[in-house]
Amino acid sequence: MLISESSVFSPREEGVYSNVAMRGRHADAYSMYKRGTRDYINAYDKEQVRSLNGVSKEIGNPSWKRSFLYILVASLASLLYGYHLGVINETLQSISNDLHFNGNTMAEGLVVSICLGGGFLGSTFSGLIVDRVGFRRAFQLCALPMIIGSSMSATAKNLWGMLLGRLFVGTGMGLGPTLAALYVTEVSPAYVRGTYGSFTQIATSLGLMSSLLIGFPAKETEGWWRICFWVSAVPAALLALFMQFSPESPHWLFKKGRAADAEAAFEKLLGGPYVKGAMAELLKSERGGEAETVKLSELLFGHHRKVVFIGSTLFALQQLSGINAVFFFSSTVFKSAGVSSQSANICVGIANFLGSFAALLLMDKLGRKVLLIGSFSGMVVAMGLQAASASSLVSSSNEVYLSVGGMLLFVLAFSVGAGPVPSLLLSEMFPGRIRAKAMSVCLASHWVVNFFVGLLFLRLLEQIGPLVLNAIFATFCLLAVIFVKRNVLETKGKSLQEIEMTLLPPE
Repeated sequence: MLISESSVFSPREEGVYSNVAMRGRHADAYSMYKRGTRDYINAYDKEQVRSLNGVSKEIGNPSWKRSFLYILVASLASLLYGYHLGVINETLQSISNDLHFNGNTMAEGLVVSICLGGGFLGSTFSGLIVDRVGFRRAFQLCALPMIIGSSMSATAKNLWGMLLGRLFVGTGMGLGPTLAALYVTEVSPAYVRGTYGSFTQIATSLGLMSSLLIGFPAKETEGWWRICFWVSAVPAALLALFMQFSPESPHWLFKKGRAADAEAAFEKLLGGPYVKGAMAELLKSERGGEAETVKLSELLFGHHRKVVFIGSTLFALQQLSGINAVFFFSSTVFKSAGVSSQSANICVGIANFLGSFAALLLMDKLGRKVLLIGSFSGMVVAMGLQAASASSLVSSSNEVYLSVGGMLLFVLAFSVGAGPVPSLLLSEMFPGRIRAKAMSVCLASHWVVNFFVGLLFLRLLEQIGPLVLNAIFATFCLLAVIFVKRNVLETKGKSLQEIEMTLLPPE
């Protein structure tokens, strides 16, 4: 049963809301934002704001179908991230032969890792870019270096051309995960936000598997590696194109003082009957001064330092778990079991996809915190199995089964929680005023730790052996379980404003 807007709002409520909306349409945007929000907050006590916020509850949840297509479009950024993570895996040997640096391990390492440098740059500036130009233009800026970089890599004549192309691609990779996590959080209805957040991890898994499947002929077919890079330009172009027709985040529009545009975006994403309730949520939490610049010192030492610390630590522990080291070492482990590298990559990709699909089903049922604890706990067990396989207590016949089984279990456990949850959870936990910049700071820590894990993994494996190294990774996973239990807030089913007011009560 549909309830008309006039039956939901009292004359006084409707009058005040209309005044706010009219100021958004006819007054200066920034002045409206500063005055309209304060007028609204002063005009109502907490009970009246809560009553206004209850509109959407009286008429049920908005249809998930309205925002679904836009989530798929945003997930193209994650698909590209996964694709470029794996595209070098099967093609590196052919690339090194054609570009004449075969046998130069330093050059091969640079081709693989230079994306991390570009990713750090893109992630560092992602918050600034989003705050300045909005999500639609930021996604298009993310796609641009991926198109340029892929084209440069596909047409490279020497090592330097390949490195420059990979650096460009890395910049887009750094932007993509931040943008996707933030956009999905801000345009999704609260009751499916966790499910939609899992789409980014599934897209990453599909991108990774696609790059491996497309790259299989590279070793037998001359020049096939160039096709692999050209292929990646297609989804990047589609991302830039489809974002032109996608709605801007209403949270960003409201923060910029464009209340009328925020209403239009909410109507497109949720439907007309839910617009006033959604606007009331924004008015309740987004108080004066939102358009002011957020300084780095405020994030690191100010009122928000605890939330930023939780986010940075969570991303650091995600990488210190050893997930990228496991991906790197998977082919060697499977080879010792008599399994080809292609089959190994397929097995790891399937485990990653199955875990991501499980996260899609469980995110809004069990909650973010439960999935994180369960995921890191499973990773402790899996790393324990891999450590045991390297000990003298296990026979050589059982060593392979423990190692392979532990690796697949580790990837599966990671993709259920530790992979998809941090980006979604933190984009929910950060207040709207600092959300973009705080995410960029936290993801910068992710890229830094990722770089050092990749840099030191082989040296540590050589010096201390797999038993001690896997035990260290297991210890970090255990520390992650303890950290999540003590510090992470459950956000399942809560609006962004409810989460903000829980974490940061008014001073």
